[in-house]
Amino acid sequence: MPRDHRPAKCIRVLLAEDQGMMRGALALLLGMEKDIEVVAQLSTGDGIVDGVLTHRPDVALLDIELPGVSGLDAAAELREQAPDCRVLILTTFGRPGYLRRAMEAGAAGFLVKDGPVEELAQAIRRVLTGETVVDPALAAAALSAGPNPLTARECEVLKASADGATVADVAARLHLSESTVRNYLSAAIGKTGTRNRAEAVREARQQGWL
Repeated sequence: MPRDHRPAKCIRVLLAEDQGMMRGALALLLGMEKDIEVVAQLSTGDGIVDGVLTHRPDVALLDIELPGVSGLDAAAELREQAPDCRVLILTTFGRPGYLRRAMEAGAAGFLVKDGPVEELAQAIRRVLTGETVVDPALAAAALSAGPNPLTARECEVLKASADGATVADVAARLHLSESTVRNYLSAAIGKTGTRNRAEAVREARQQGWL
C-alpha cells in the first residue's frame, strides 16, 4: 500500500532476524499491513538495543538464535533500557525452556515462525494493548515440561564447554577452579539424565535451557 495511504499513526516495528530471505519476506509482508511500518532491520543481536534507542519502535520483533547477543538477552536488556518497547519473540524453535526464559526476560509474546503473517500482525497489535500473546501449543508444552532444573552457573559452564573446550579452558574462561567446573558439569549431566557433557549440552539446548 502506498505510504500516503497509511494511517497517521503506524505501529513502528524493529525486526531482528539473521536469515536474509526470512527477514526480507517478513519485512515485506508486514509492510503490506496498512497500520504497520518496519522501521529497522537487523541481522545480528548486537545492535538491537542501539537500534531500538535510535528508531524508537513500538514493537521489537526478535529471533532467539542471532549472531552475537541472543534475542532473549536483548529482550532482558530492552526491559531496562527501553521499557516502552514491547518485545515479541519469533522463532523456529518452539522449545518450552525458551518460552519460560522469554517471559522472564519481559517479552510480551512468543510465536513460532510457521504461523500465517496475519496472525503475526494481529499479535503485534495485541501486545500494544497490553496483552501477552503466546503460541497455545507451546504454552501447553511449557506447563507440562516444568522449570529448568539447571542453576545459572551450571548453564554458564555448559555453554562455555559447548564448543569442545577442555575443563582447564572453561575454568580459565570463567575464573573458576577446575574441580569446581567438574562439579558443575557433573551436576548438569545428572540433572539432564545424560551420560556426558556433550549429551548434556545437546539436551539442555533441545529443552531451551541454554
